Amino acid sequence: MKRFPHLLLIFIAACLPVGMASAAPDPARLVAQADEIRFPSQPFQVLVTVTSIRDGEQSEQHVYQVLQKGHERSVVRTLAPDSEKGQVMLLRDADLWIFLPDVSQPVRLPLSQRLTGQVANGDLARANFAGDYEAKLEKTEEIEGEQYAVLELTAARKGVTYHRVRYWVNASNARPYKVEFYTVSGRLMKTGMYTNFAELGGAVRPTRLVLIDALREGEKSVLDYSSLKLRDIPDKFFTKDFLRKLKN
Repeated sequence: MKRFPHLLLIFIAACLPVGMASAAPDPARLVAQADEIRFPSQPFQVLVTVTSIRDGEQSEQHVYQVLQKGHERSVVRTLAPDSEKGQVMLLRDADLWIFLPDVSQPVRLPLSQRLTGQVANGDLARANFAGDYEAKLEKTEEIEGEQYAVLELTAARKGVTYHRVRYWVNASNARPYKVEFYTVSGRLMKTGMYTNFAELGGAVRPTRLVLIDALREGEKSVLDYSSLKLRDIPDKFFTKDFLRKLKN
């Protein structure tokens, strides 16, 4: 008789629908899948137009070309406005430099530094949540009939763009939906919304990211992604010597 409760539990578990016992999503897997949806793992280039808006009106617009090979190497070229054209950022591993047209030596930059509007350097140069953060499941949440995993991301190493991130990912298809970025003190900095899913670079991806300032009401930046294509990018593109020539 003492064994009866134990046997009953085994019987109930065996009668449950397949997969119910493991219904909770795997946080690390979801983050990696969402990374792959946002950008391909193969080398690629993409055009990013950043429109900064203040009190409902456009305040400035920047255009960048991003070349990325893996998660550890990228080049960000400023194409507009003319006053900043020719600036180039280089990411290698966790190190980020900027090459300025009138400066002979590159300048070291943190990923967390503001680039323009609500956009930090790391938002363009390094979009790798899976490699930079440790994920755990905070809760699941239903939004418009869809189940979303709300993930808590904490920095896995020093020098990442954000100290802490909360990330909403669709539990069934791993599409990113919403993201919140926090300071070291735990204060919400900004909220991002992934929208306009469409065919881009051979897969359905979010073609727009809206970053809303949580500290200054009425300020936001809209990142529009276009012309994404896979391409073979030689390793020399990600060297200081090559970029010195490129900016001239």
